[in-house]
Amino acid sequence: MRVGIEILPEHRWWAAEPKWRAAEEYGFDHAWTYDHLGWRSLVDGPWFGAIPTLTAAAMVTSKIRLGTWVASPNFRHPVPFARELTAVDDVSDGRFILGVGAGGSGYDTKVMGSDPPRSRSDRFAEFVELLDLLLRQDRTTWRGEYYEAVEARNAPGCVQKPRLPFVVAANGPKAMTVAARYGTGWVTTGAGPVDDMESWWASVAEVSNRFASTLETVGRNQATIDRFLNLDGAPEYVLTSVEHFREVLGRAEALGFTDVTVPWPRHDGIYAGSEQLVEDIAAEVLPALR
Repeated sequence: MRVGIEILPEHRWWAAEPKWRAAEEYGFDHAWTYDHLGWRSLVDGPWFGAIPTLTAAAMVTSKIRLGTWVASPNFRHPVPFARELTAVDDVSDGRFILGVGAGGSGYDTKVMGSDPPRSRSDRFAEFVELLDLLLRQDRTTWRGEYYEAVEARNAPGCVQKPRLPFVVAANGPKAMTVAARYGTGWVTTGAGPVDDMESWWASVAEVSNRFASTLETVGRNQATIDRFLNLDGAPEYVLTSVEHFREVLGRAEALGFTDVTVPWPRHDGIYAGSEQLVEDIAAEVLPALR
């Protein structure tokens, strides 16, 4: 079992930098930041871009893997985005992971004055397919319903070969097929919304079983893809005690998950909790997972 931490891009760098350094020093396996233009109840507060944040994080760390949680087509085109991904993969010396999902219909769409596409799942499938080609091939010419590339270059390419890894967020059947075809990993928050933890765990088990069936349908070996459980989908914030976090890890592992991610505690509002608990988990839980 590997454990990752999500650090929201809401702090000026002088305040954010120590968190990224600490994530590595504490022994987390991966660290992520949210890739949005604004997010939920925090939309009126400070917010910074994910790719510049991860590039800065790469400069102050050396081992921990870094990623977007999760990038979507809502405000991105694969061609310029591929250049950004190649750059952060280079700066991090091959530690970057692309967390990618279909995107919702909230602020990230409304702020640009555009209407949601007729099918977010179809747009998402195109987005991931074209990104895969752009990051693998020297030149790409491709046309779909939502995106097009004409002689798009890739030099110098990714540090990681044949390209940087994709962790694909998917709960529905079409997105699960995308994850099964292109993902190094698959991530879920469970099906929701639900009001209690037991219902959430039942939904996580159900979604996990459906993804296993999807892998079988597309002919993908179950052992060739990592399974991430994003704990911010739980109806309760899971960083309440070391004992509770141990229980959460055990239940995730029993369901076949290889990785979990948890949001860094905030002082108030969403994810409100104690930063001391992160240090306690680093001292008491993470060493036993090595």
